[in-house]
Amino acid sequence: MKEVTAAILFREHKILIARRKLTDNQGGKWEFPGGKLQGDETPRECLAREMKEEFGITVSVGEFFAESTYRYDHGTIKLLAYRTEWVDGEFSLNAHADCRWVEPSQLDDFDFAEADIDFVKLLQHVAAMI
Repeated sequence: MKEVTAAILFREHKILIARRKLTDNQGGKWEFPGGKLQGDETPRECLAREMKEEFGITVSVGEFFAESTYRYDHGTIKLLAYRTEWVDGEFSLNAHADCRWVEPSQLDDFDFAEADIDFVKLLQHVAAMI
């Protein structure tokens, strides 16, 4: 099982989502950005590295948000999501086809990778309680 991280990054009550390139696994699907752990890095270190590599931004990785385990045809992943804060840097698309800032109520309008769907439901539930 591969451990993968995901950023739950809010700005002005909107959440960052990213669309995978068509040539990637789950090509064209939307996701909460992040990536695979490398070597002996912690999930928080991984997420900070991935956000720098994928978007050119520096983030502060905060509290654990949720976990999702999903079995794809190419293997099983354990997706670990963390609340993340944008600290510095200008956004650039280095690994994705697109990215958007959306309100939790808009998340159903996007075709998410299966492992991310639990986070979509949880974010909508939390937002409905505020």
